[in-house]
Amino acid sequence: MNRGRWTVGIVLTAFLAAIAGVFVGRVLIPAPQPPGIELHELLHHHLDLDDRQKAALDVLEQRFVVRRQALELEIRADNARLAAAIEAEHGNGPQVAAAVDASHQAMGELQKATLAHIFAMRQILRPDQAARFDRAVVKALTADSK
Repeated sequence: MNRGRWTVGIVLTAFLAAIAGVFVGRVLIPAPQPPGIELHELLHHHLDLDDRQKAALDVLEQRFVVRRQALELEIRADNARLAAAIEAEHGNGPQVAAAVDASHQAMGELQKATLAHIFAMRQILRPDQAARFDRAVVKALTADSK
C-alpha cells in the first residue's frame, strides 16, 4: 500500500472513531439539565397536586410566560443597543456604560419576576409540598454550574 492511501486510511479511521465517540458520549452520558427543569419536574410530577392546585399553577405559568418573554425581548433590545454603542464608541464610553446599565436593569427585572413567580407557585402548595419545593429551589440556586 502506498503512503497516500495509508494516510487517508488513518485519517478516515480517526474521523470515524471521533464520530463514534461523540455518538456514544451523547447516548451514554446524559446532558445536564438546567436547574429550572428539576423544579418544573417536581411541581408537575412529584408533588401530587390536586386539581385546584393544577389549575392555579396553569394560570401562574401562563402569566409568567408572557412576562418572561417581554423581559427577554427587552434584554435582546438592550443587547442590540449595547452592540451599537460598542460599534460607535470602540471602547467603554458613556453610551456603552448607559447600555450596560439598561441591560442590567432588565436582567434584574427578569430575576425579580422569576422570584415572584416562584413565591406565587409556593403559595398554592400544602406545607409538606412547600418543604420539598423549598429544597428544590435552594438546590437549583446553589447547583454547581459545570
